[in-house]
Amino acid sequence: MTNWFTIDKIDSSTYIISEYRHWEETHCYLLNGTERSLFIDTGLGICNIFDEVQKLTDKPVTAVATHIHWDHIGGHKYFPDFYAHREELHWLNGKFPLTMETIRDMVVDRCDLPDGYDVNRYEFFQGTPTRVLTDNDIIDIGGRSIQVIHTPGHSPGHMCFWEKERGYLFTGDLVYKDTLFAYYPSTDPVLYLNSLERIAKLPAKRVFPAHHTLNIQPEIIIRMRNEFRKLQSDGKLHHGSGIFDYGDWALWI
Repeated sequence: MTNWFTIDKIDSSTYIISEYRHWEETHCYLLNGTERSLFIDTGLGICNIFDEVQKLTDKPVTAVATHIHWDHIGGHKYFPDFYAHREELHWLNGKFPLTMETIRDMVVDRCDLPDGYDVNRYEFFQGTPTRVLTDNDIIDIGGRSIQVIHTPGHSPGHMCFWEKERGYLFTGDLVYKDTLFAYYPSTDPVLYLNSLERIAKLPAKRVFPAHHTLNIQPEIIIRMRNEFRKLQSDGKLHHGSGIFDYGDWALWI
């Protein structure tokens, strides 16, 4: 499958591998260091993302997901060296709260699937990480240090990754332009606000989301935080409040 993935270059040692043929338009990020590479999120797993990664690095690759959802760990099966947050280890061990039927329906929903693809063979990745991450851990890949920031809200173990030296903030599903999801039972709107408060303090120069448009600026984090604050003050920051549309982004809680 030659046109499933789209590759963009951020700088000489940082790349984006995107899946635009699925409605979620998932973005995965390859950070190349002098000793190894870090791959943030591995996509849906519909096509072999490892083949694309190999074109962009000759170093050993460690995979890490912003969180353990199918559209972020689908390619983990190609990366035996992977890290995960301790709050979501049970999801890698048979306890994810959705059925395979539901997950497969979401995989094929609004998706331009490759010819002959059989979704009935799709599996939710399971495995044991080579390192369990906690808040403020540092991932050193040689000449580049990436800080783990535990940002629960969208999921219990959600992480953003902060590269201070370059001002790069990889936000996963916490921040992107489209509808943010915080209505599932495993989400927590109040923790979501706490996480936005935390990353809003970072001097980010560039924001790299896990979904949809890459045309996004750090200022959106402040706007999101402010709207979450207002919902909290209005007594609406809880499950069941509905969908709130703010123009270039929305929130479903």
